[in-house]
Amino acid sequence: MSVKGRRAEYAEATRSALVETGRRLFIEQSYSELSADEIAQAARLTRGAVYHHFGGKQGLFEAVFEQVEHELTERLTSAIGAPGDAWDTAIHALNVFLDECSDAAYQRIVLQEGPFALGWDRWRELDERYTVGLIRALVDQLIRTGVFKPRSTELTVRAVYGMLTELASSIADTTDASARREAGQIALDMIASLRRAAE
Repeated sequence: MSVKGRRAEYAEATRSALVETGRRLFIEQSYSELSADEIAQAARLTRGAVYHHFGGKQGLFEAVFEQVEHELTERLTSAIGAPGDAWDTAIHALNVFLDECSDAAYQRIVLQEGPFALGWDRWRELDERYTVGLIRALVDQLIRTGVFKPRSTELTVRAVYGMLTELASSIADTTDASARREAGQIALDMIASLRRAAE
């Protein structure tokens, strides 16, 4: 292997170690309580490595945030691609999403720490990048196949996204074990109201 190849391999290993360590620490501690030094020490690296690869603690948090969002996107994509009619697929994807809201990584990094660490505008931009496209694909399919009433796809997507964002935050912010189940029923009732009446 060339020197350049070894350097690239080392750089990728360093970056991965920082993301892995950052992910663990951001779940365990508040973003505001952690320093770049603490993360670097936990990864057995220098603070300079954090700044070199991510520009600082916020850049590292954003990389971890995107990793967690990407993992959810993969799960949702798999759910959307599962056999079944459009309505069953939508309900399956809804349940996958709401279940994820109880997962420690998604709950802490995306829902609780994300808006503070990234700032509201950046958090919203990244969250929409991963979530809205999937919602749009499902809504478009439900409208095209006649399951949903003929409405504006974009407005319907925004309504569903807003509902899911608020329910997700509510699940993350409570210790009530029944919140996930109740949120699922509310979401189902609201989405069902968009269905075309049987003729």
